[in-house]
Amino acid sequence: MATGVDQAVGMSLVVFSLVLFMYYSIWVIILPFVDSDHVLQKYFLPREYAVLLPGIAAVILLLCIGAFTAVVIWKSLKPKKVD
Repeated sequence: MATGVDQAVGMSLVVFSLVLFMYYSIWVIILPFVDSDHVLQKYFLPREYAVLLPGIAAVILLLCIGAFTAVVIWKSLKPKKVD
């Protein structure tokens, strides 16, 4: 059973993900149709980062998955201790 702290952490992760998704969706889908001198443009990074940042995040994610897999395989190949 989840405790109150677990539920709070889970809910905060869900809220963070929703805010990030909404920010990115507005940045990529809506802002290209808004004038470049509009006040809304100052709250978002330049459009080049809309492709660059997710690409960097994907590379980091793949590196972490590869490192985790390498550690698991390396530990499974170690000889087991015999009592």
